[in-house]
Amino acid sequence: MAERLIDDSKLDEALEETFPASDAPANTVETGIRIGDVPATAVPSVIDNSTKSRFEIPVNGETAFLTYQRTDDALTLIHTEVPPAFRGGHLGNTLVEAALQSAHSAGLRIIAVCPFVRAYMRRHSRSR
Repeated sequence: MAERLIDDSKLDEALEETFPASDAPANTVETGIRIGDVPATAVPSVIDNSTKSRFEIPVNGETAFLTYQRTDDALTLIHTEVPPAFRGGHLGNTLVEAALQSAHSAGLRIIAVCPFVRAYMRRHSRSR
């Protein structure tokens, strides 16, 4: 029993030396504070606006879109546009993924004219 008391006291001393109360732990609530609007965590809904021949994501009164041309056997992806305020939020990726899923479910070939779509397909070719 005396042996255990000695071991416990050494442990307490080590803890006090390693983690003094005046030093906050590195991983606190304040870590990673972001100033400004918090980005939405939900995956945005993509709309296939066949009247305008484009996949769309409406965001705060603006629209990110991917224009296309559909034929009986192919979906040609022409141009991706994301409003500057929403760039970096992966809306372009979401649009391309929706277009690829739509083409796949309809049994259509993909013709990628848009450089963004081509780059996306190269980056994700192994996962397909």
